[in-house]
Amino acid sequence: MVAPGIQYKIGNEKLVKVTDSASAKLRSLLERQGRAAHGALRVAVIGGGCSGLQYKMDLVDGPANRDIMVESAGVRVVVDPKSALFVSGSLLDFSDDLQKGGFKVTNPNAVAHCSCGESFSA
Repeated sequence: MVAPGIQYKIGNEKLVKVTDSASAKLRSLLERQGRAAHGALRVAVIGGGCSGLQYKMDLVDGPANRDIMVESAGVRVVVDPKSALFVSGSLLDFSDDLQKGGFKVTNPNAVAHCSCGESFSA
């Protein structure tokens, strides 16, 4: 359920697509926080990291004003308009690999990555 008065857009998987493994992990995390029915993953791009840009991900109650909300693989992802420019066409995956596990964004807009895998440049 979206808070009354929130103005947001509906996007599609051309903006961001979620794999089945990422969806399962997100549903589990949202359930644990009591947000299963209405929660979403916020994906943002912020300045920082050794390549200039990095991803920030948070679980939220739903979209904020001007957000773009995408439903993919049974979960909701919200992206602010500025970040949408950088993540368009991205794939969000999850791995529980011991060394390189966690959420991973495969972004066709990234022209360089740092060796730690935490930042990129576009």
